[in-house]
Amino acid sequence: MAEKLSADRARLVELAESNRASLSALSSMLGRNPSYLQQFVRKGSPRRLEEQDRRKLAEFFGVGEVELGADPDLARPRESDDFLAVPRLALDASAGPGAVSAEEISFDSFRFSRRWLREMGLEGADLSAIRVEGDSMEPTLRSGDEIFVDRNKRAGEGIHVVRIGDVLHVKQVQASAPGRITLISANDAYAPIELARDEVEVIGRVVWKGGRV
Repeated sequence: MAEKLSADRARLVELAESNRASLSALSSMLGRNPSYLQQFVRKGSPRRLEEQDRRKLAEFFGVGEVELGADPDLARPRESDDFLAVPRLALDASAGPGAVSAEEISFDSFRFSRRWLREMGLEGADLSAIRVEGDSMEPTLRSGDEIFVDRNKRAGEGIHVVRIGDVLHVKQVQASAPGRITLISANDAYAPIELARDEVEVIGRVVWKGGRV
């Protein structure tokens, strides 16, 4: 019979799955051996996460440290539920020749009030932040802009982040002939690209942008 996971180990697995983050990628984020968290979950070794590891994971997931095994009397207060952490991924969505996709693991996050998200119509969105690289979407999106991608919005026309093979692009998506899709740049110097629909994976729709003035 499989060993029943302790509450903190089970919660870590649940959080990793809901955030689409592998245990090996999270281990690497902590600067640990890729098998570190797998051993913690499956073998109970170590029995408890070290404080700095637990804190970093709690900040990444936007939860209290107690959920990951911290002593309730010693843990830092949980961040207010009025704020949501939007993970920044170590990826570039290319508005140019194409950015090779790395493993999707957050290295930082933006924190926004839930009230602001509601006012922006983003309540309930599955958001990730990605940096734009290149000039093909200028002036709509400029190189260096941070964009929020809502993974819940993968259908319909609009500006989307798409993956073609191992390469990420940010483009205006438009249906063309049956079974075909056209990727359009805002910059007239770049010609539209027409592909078979099954050649393109739509990651999500761009719903917000921010950048330096």
